[in-house]
Amino acid sequence: MRRFAIIGHRAMSKGKLPLNDLAGGAGRMDVLVRAMMAALLTSHGLRKDTEIILHLGGGPGPPRRIRFDGSELVGVHAEERSIAGQIGKVIATPLPPIGHWQPITRGIEHSGGNLKTTLSQWGELPIVALDANAPRLWIPGASLPEQSNQGDVDIGFVLSDDQPLDEESLNGVMKRSLGEQWLQGHMAIGVVHFLLDEGVTLNLD
Repeated sequence: MRRFAIIGHRAMSKGKLPLNDLAGGAGRMDVLVRAMMAALLTSHGLRKDTEIILHLGGGPGPPRRIRFDGSELVGVHAEERSIAGQIGKVIATPLPPIGHWQPITRGIEHSGGNLKTTLSQWGELPIVALDANAPRLWIPGASLPEQSNQGDVDIGFVLSDDQPLDEESLNGVMKRSLGEQWLQGHMAIGVVHFLLDEGVTLNLD
């Protein structure tokens, strides 16, 4: 399973989502929507081996997490406003307790909690925080295989919106880079999928 945790520091966690102002009044919810699309959508379908958790930390009230599970998800369209509308329905409902995933519809659940909660629930799998200043995600000298070699990899990735990640929340998480250029979150997710799809050997030691 490929897992992505996206941190929305200012993203609305409760209330009526302003669909016409996702970048402003919704707290850069547009960044999270694009990340969700990049993580789960292919040209003609969904990635069944991927889940993404959106962390809404902008209030009002406690933070909320929304999990999209590609193995269960149905009725998702490659259109930002449609996905934002689904998020809007979630944040209009009461917040579940921390750590308890409450279903909204098939493949979509929500819960209280923050990144620390998610990392705890992920357990012992390798977890990578993407950081342009860190060592490369692939091993030195790695090359692209002659043929795609998508393996069954259980790994988690942490990405932020336009604000830096809280170092305290990343306690013990390895940092890796996709290059010296800071990429937008959805582009970084696309690169990660490409590396995993091709079977490039990752630098996880």
